[in-house]
Amino acid sequence: IQRLFLQKKSREESSGEGSGVEILANRPYSDGPGGSGQYTHKIYHVGSHIPSWFRALLPKAALQVEEESWNAYPYTRTRYTCPFVEKFSIEIETYYRPDAGQQTNVFNLSVAEKRQRILDTIDIVRDPISPGEYKPEEDPKLYRSVKTGRGPLGDDWLEVAASGPLMCAYKLCKVEFRYWGMQSKIEQFIHDVGLRKVMLRAHRQAWCWQDEWTDLTMEDIRQLEEETARMLAQKMAK
Repeated sequence: IQRLFLQKKSREESSGEGSGVEILANRPYSDGPGGSGQYTHKIYHVGSHIPSWFRALLPKAALQVEEESWNAYPYTRTRYTCPFVEKFSIEIETYYRPDAGQQTNVFNLSVAEKRQRILDTIDIVRDPISPGEYKPEEDPKLYRSVKTGRGPLGDDWLEVAASGPLMCAYKLCKVEFRYWGMQSKIEQFIHDVGLRKVMLRAHRQAWCWQDEWTDLTMEDIRQLEEETARMLAQKMAK
C-alpha cells in the first residue's frame, strides 16, 4: 500500500512544459516475475527537467524514459529504457523482508555476481541530505505520526526498532550504459545520484507521509490510480 501510494503521488508531482507521465498499461499478470502480480507500463516525458537549449538539439525520443514494472509483493522488478539510447538500461529488483537488513544474499547471486556487487546501506535518519533538497516536513528526526504515534526517530532508531515491527527493502540495481569511454563514469553517476539519492529521499518521504497512506486499502489505491491516470491523460493532452 505504502509503495503504491508513493508511486501515485510522485506521478502527480511530475509537471511542467514538455513533462508528464503517460500510463499505457496497469493490469494483473500471472506466471511472470515473482509469480502473479500487477504489471504497469509508463512513459516519462522529461522535457522541462533539462535545459531548453539542450532540449532543442535532441529528438523527442531522447526526452522520454519508458518504465515497465512487475509488482508481486514481496518481490518487485522495474526496468527503465530510453528509445534514443539503445545501449542504456536500469533494472531494479526488490525483496521486502521483515528484518533490519541482515540477509547477505537475498537475491541468491552467484559467486561471480557477488564479486561485482557493491553493498550500500541507505539509512533514512543518519544519511545526509543536500541543503537544496532538505524539507523539515520530510525529516524523520522531526516527524511524529498523528495516527500511529511513531517518531520522531533518533540516530539509534535501528537499534531501538530491532525487536520490530521493521521492514527492509533489499534492492538489486543494475545499470548498463555501453558506450566506450563513458561507461564507468556514467554508470557510477546513475548509481550515486539517479538511484541512491532518489531512494534516500523516497524512503524518507515514505516514513513522513505515513498518515496519508496507513489507513488505505488496496481498493482505495486502485481507485486513486484510476483518478491519477485520468488526470495525467488530461494534462498530457493539453
